[in-house]
Amino acid sequence: MTGKIVRIGGASGFWGDSMVGAPQLVASGMIDYLVFDYLAETTMAILAAMRAKKPDMGYAIDFIDTAMRQVLPDVMRRGIKVIANAGGINPQGCADALAALAASMGLSPRIAIVEGDDVSGQMERLREEGVRDMFTGEALPPRVLSANAYLGAFPVAQALAAGADIVITGRGVDSAVTLGALIHEFGWTPADYDRLAGGSLAGHIIECGCQATGGLFTDWNRVPDWPHIGYPIIACGEDGSFELTKAAGTGGLIDRACVVEQMLYEIGDPGAYLLPDVSCDFRHVTIEQVSPDRVRVRGARGRMPSGTYKVSATRLDGYRCAGMTAVVGIDAQAKAQRTADAIIERTRGIFQQGGLPDYTNVQIEFFGCEWLYGANSRAQDAREVMVRIVVDHADKKALEIFAREITAAGTSWSTGTTMPAGGRPSPSPLIKPLSFLLDKARVPVRIRLGDVTTVIDIPAPAPAGGPETELPGDPVAWTDPPGERQVEIPLVRLAWARSGDKGNIANIGVIARRPEWLPLLWSRLTPDAVGDYFAHMVKGRIQRFHLPGTASFNLVMHDALGGGGPASARFDPLGKGNAQILLDMPIRVPSSLAAEISQ
Repeated sequence: MTGKIVRIGGASGFWGDSMVGAPQLVASGMIDYLVFDYLAETTMAILAAMRAKKPDMGYAIDFIDTAMRQVLPDVMRRGIKVIANAGGINPQGCADALAALAASMGLSPRIAIVEGDDVSGQMERLREEGVRDMFTGEALPPRVLSANAYLGAFPVAQALAAGADIVITGRGVDSAVTLGALIHEFGWTPADYDRLAGGSLAGHIIECGCQATGGLFTDWNRVPDWPHIGYPIIACGEDGSFELTKAAGTGGLIDRACVVEQMLYEIGDPGAYLLPDVSCDFRHVTIEQVSPDRVRVRGARGRMPSGTYKVSATRLDGYRCAGMTAVVGIDAQAKAQRTADAIIERTRGIFQQGGLPDYTNVQIEFFGCEWLYGANSRAQDAREVMVRIVVDHADKKALEIFAREITAAGTSWSTGTTMPAGGRPSPSPLIKPLSFLLDKARVPVRIRLGDVTTVIDIPAPAPAGGPETELPGDPVAWTDPPGERQVEIPLVRLAWARSGDKGNIANIGVIARRPEWLPLLWSRLTPDAVGDYFAHMVKGRIQRFHLPGTASFNLVMHDALGGGGPASARFDPLGKGNAQILLDMPIRVPSSLAAEISQ
């Protein structure tokens, strides 16, 4: 890479990430910017509940109490700029808390906030206008706890241009904390779509912290030194291409396959990854291992974005209680099933006697018998089974009855029943997300720096010159060698894979371990075959998207997560285990290929 290079370190992939990322990156001497991503749909629901109890909260307190408390003096001394979406649903509260911390240290950083994403005040009018949930088609509820538009990166860039040392945002797309820095440094315009797509991909790669440097990697046993894993650093050029590395002497792994896994994470259709600033096309991106500690990424393309923001809202939908009990011994799964059925039947009878309505939802799952694998389970004779029962109800009193009665299982029914430590489960508010689209013109975005508030003009999308990216065809058709015996091997021997999610949609990226194996994988992992394998879990259609640049494809599975995020009662509401389940799928291959792989 030549010319100006901007170096950015990703210190956090979610609210609750390790405390080691920020000090490691700052001490490395390798970064110009330190960025933090804290928010997800589940996080917004948690923050909404937090603010409902305490109005001055609603932001990611870890950013203040853990990250900045550790690094703020060094950040100021080294001239590192900080960008974080830690503001959640209360950016001003977050900024005030940071200013107080800085003052206690004798420091006075210039702190800017990006605001305007809170559109909760428009909800009544939007409901009257007939706006509906973009996934379910349901009408907007009469009341919400929060409603926040996913803002883009240009307001972040303008805050930096105004002289901010630290920029705190509310809800924005995860990659905007990185893209905003690149827009500011390189002077990219709203029409520089290819550069904006490259910068967005850079942000997407590091937005999940160590997932870019060996975390959650399929080949986990190749990743050294988990306790000291290195957090990701990108070095980005003016054209939007970049290289990924980490601090010297840290654990983890800089590996092409790991970076491809992270690119595929949660992007859905890779030819139309829609962001507020650009519609990204990652199908022809190339990812190259240029040295043991450096991977080069280039080739992202961009098109005009839409004229709308996605809005993520939360609403109160009654209460939820989750209880667990374990059964040990012969026929453990059958005993656990009967225990769960008995608890639900008993409590329903109590509700009926007391004039209470039925549960609004009941979810029963078992662990220790490969329940998540459905018909593909190989542990039907498990002798240790944990039963987890999640119940929803409009009345908290009903769930208090459930919490009492589940504990009675320990002495009433199956032999070998034991209870986890911690006592009775407790009911809690059930906060569910919903999403819809809102015209950008109806979202007044502002930056606040000191006593100055500046309204940000978000430009209307404009077509860019140049041809559209050609739609890639399917991989070359695979033909089995005539007359050769076929054998089955698990998918993991042919591919890497990564799980992702968006609402109730599960995403599995599949990458061929050798590019020449992609046609075989494409022929075996058809939507019908994958649908059959996940029939116990996926209730909607399955789409498949080819990325020729990285010999990979994305499987997008609709209605697959029981509602997804905080709406889902599943033990794995985000489908984090789905790629692992798929990697165990038997794949039919020629015996000569199986013999080659075994060598």
